[in-house]
Amino acid sequence: MNDDSRQTVRDLPEITAATDTRDYLSHAARFAQQHEKYELIVDVDAHLQEAQFWPEIIDLLENDVLKQTAQAMLKGGSVMPLSNLAPGQNFQSMAGRVPHQSGPREPTDDPDTGGHRFVQIVRRTMNTMGVDYQVIFPTAMLLLGLSPVDGAELYLARAYNRWLRDTILPQEKRILGMVYLPFNSQEECEKLVKEFSSVPGIIGFTVTSVRNVPVHSSSYMRLYAMIEETGKPLVFHAGPNWNDASFQMLNRFISMHALSFVHYNMIHMTNWIVNAIPERFPKLKTLWVEGGLAWIPYLMQRLDHEFLMRQNEAPGLKKLPSDYMKEMYFSSQPMEQVHPNALKVTMDMMNAET
Repeated sequence: MNDDSRQTVRDLPEITAATDTRDYLSHAARFAQQHEKYELIVDVDAHLQEAQFWPEIIDLLENDVLKQTAQAMLKGGSVMPLSNLAPGQNFQSMAGRVPHQSGPREPTDDPDTGGHRFVQIVRRTMNTMGVDYQVIFPTAMLLLGLSPVDGAELYLARAYNRWLRDTILPQEKRILGMVYLPFNSQEECEKLVKEFSSVPGIIGFTVTSVRNVPVHSSSYMRLYAMIEETGKPLVFHAGPNWNDASFQMLNRFISMHALSFVHYNMIHMTNWIVNAIPERFPKLKTLWVEGGLAWIPYLMQRLDHEFLMRQNEAPGLKKLPSDYMKEMYFSSQPMEQVHPNALKVTMDMMNAET
């Protein structure tokens, strides 16, 4: 190879949490310019890192005891009080290789853009990647469904939803949100559906899947009917849980993440289908978020196989379980791309084109 073919090598500053979003997404910007043929691109699961905004949410707590307790924790150095996270076992950042996991610390004093700091950063992200809309999700609340603190999920849900409605959504129409449902309290979920279903920018209702509740319980039927009436989807967002007894046998984060992330959504979907919830609420759209896609054909095959042998145990079903799954919606990033042929089969089985 002659010298003329060599590219000039230059030193680049280290990417940290303080790096400007537009800089560390520069490759994504070039990629977006090569794919301008897409008329509409929606990021349906944009995780926000709430650490630097958490005090704003704490201030909105409607329970004075929890509010004062959380504020005292903040003063004592706790980053995300009441969130039920396990910071001592947070391997998500890969020992600092993914710096944005701790929350962006980049400057947001650009005179050309205004508004809340979070809104400014999301705008940069959307503009750089060529995304038309981003649907934001509260990362820190993934494990709230297992919180042992009485009322923590209920009051944090209300505070987050109010913060979203009153502070974030009015500042940018391209930012969309889902109502966080404190699923352990059916009555409170119903109140939130009534209060937030018509809020501009609210496009659906989210249940964090890491929780031990039966989604087919009769106590949820009125909630499902209310959501169905809004015409907006019900979202089940997957998440990992290393504290589950089964997954405590795994000694590496990679092992737990591979298995645990799909675990709860598989349980909820199995209960959802076998108990014929789609037949009871045929117009209720369900969206299953994260956990990859490989579990979908697996569950289709397992449920179809069992159903054909034991149809008497699922008398409410009028077709194969996989046929109900084909009518559902799925979102995941990244997809399992290592085996492209398997990914193609997955796409075909879930009717990805439609």
